[in-house]
Amino acid sequence: MHSLLYTHSACLRHSAGPGHPESPARLQAVLEALDHDRFAMLERIEAPRATRAQLERAHDPALVDFVAAAAPVEGYAQLDADTAMSPDSLEAALRAAGAVCAAVDALLDGSASRAFCAVRPPGHHATRDMAMGFCLFNSVAVGAAHALARGLERVAIVDFDVHHGNGTQDIFWDNAGVLYASTHQAPLYPGTGAANEIGVGNIVNAPLPAASSSFAFREICRDIILPAVERFRPQLVMISAGFDAHYLDPLANLNLGAPDYDWITRELVDIARKHAQGRVISSLEGGYSLTALRESTAAHIGALIG
Repeated sequence: MHSLLYTHSACLRHSAGPGHPESPARLQAVLEALDHDRFAMLERIEAPRATRAQLERAHDPALVDFVAAAAPVEGYAQLDADTAMSPDSLEAALRAAGAVCAAVDALLDGSASRAFCAVRPPGHHATRDMAMGFCLFNSVAVGAAHALARGLERVAIVDFDVHHGNGTQDIFWDNAGVLYASTHQAPLYPGTGAANEIGVGNIVNAPLPAASSSFAFREICRDIILPAVERFRPQLVMISAGFDAHYLDPLANLNLGAPDYDWITRELVDIARKHAQGRVISSLEGGYSLTALRESTAAHIGALIG
């Protein structure tokens, strides 16, 4: 089984400013975790830029124009209280979204079964018309929309980042071809993701209260998330892989560990084998403890590639 790793040096150069938790060190920690004999079979590929047409399948043209115009020549441009751009941020965001689209093409063309996009900035808070929550473009949503444009009828996105992916939910709110299933801490930023937010029946939210355990996470996945994905019979499984539900993470209060990321990934791979010819694409979202990122990435990718 051939597996791919997409990344780009621009994703290491993007900066949201000194002291910002979404720092280049995050991606460096992920890449260090993957620089191991265990992952030698991963084919490393330089992520291409997303095209404007690809971006506009998920985003309003005005947002694409806004992000491009906001990119500073030097220093930082503040988009909101949490989200900022440096001179390399636009390139990083284009490469992040382009990585997921390229992974979709590779899997649909049959050249691989699994792919991980080691990219930043993260994407799942970017809505159809707004950059927010450290996110400029919604890379997974852009990739899912690209998969539909390539002819797939059912794409499942599973988001286990500790923060709800309000942007992905917004983009696919009334699109029955995409299942968005999220488990996340609530209450917590951005304040969305209640169980009664269901779109056209394609949105599945399973919030967890602060201090929830590994047992609670696995239970809610077994009872709600995984059965929903199974019923959907996806032709492609995509993962918004945030690792900030880890007990070491400084921005949230759940108590997951690396074995939980191994477990949920194996469960999703099993569903993909049954319904999606084994096709799974994962893309990095949050995670702000470098130790947790190294441990969780290794567990997740180990399970992803088998």
